[in-house]
Parts: sequence; structure tokens; C-alpha cells
Amino acid sequence: MGISFTNHTLEKLEQLLKEVGFKVRYEKGNFKTGSCQLESSKVIVVNKFSNLENKIISLIELIKNIDLDVSIIGEKQKAFYYSLKQTEITF
Repeated sequence: MGISFTNHTLEKLEQLLKEVGFKVRYEKGNFKTGSCQLESSKVIVVNKFSNLENKIISLIELIKNIDLDVSIIGEKQKAFYYSLKQTEITF
């Protein structure tokens, strides 16, 4: 699946995370990556100064590395989630 780096894609990622109980916040920070998960909480902080592509890549990488409870989301979101899990991000 090719990821398009658009605001729509960013919104889809945010919606997926919201549906499984995560809160996405955009803040300035001194973290080196584009995003981080606050300890083991369900809060994700994204560097607000990152460009759109980096925000999307950061959220995809984070989604790929955490276990989401897909039993609580709809079929369309499940399909999106599974396609993200198979997405290879190349730089």
C-alpha cells in the first residue's frame, strides 16, 4: 500500500488512534523522533514543528509498534490498520 502524505492521511491516523482510546497531541518538544508515547499511557505527542510527511511516518511507525485492540473498531478501520502494519516506510 502506498501512503499518500496528505492531511487526509494524517486525519485517518488520528481517527484510528482515537477509536482505540489514544489521544494525539501536537506540541513542541525536545524529542528527536517525530512522535512519542508518554510512558505506557494512551497519550501520543507529535512534534508540531515536524513537516506533514514526518508526522505521518511517525504515527505509522508508532501504530506498527503498539498492540491496538482492533476488536473495538469498525471493519474499515481494521482494514486500514492491517494495511499500515504491512506498510514499509523507506527514507
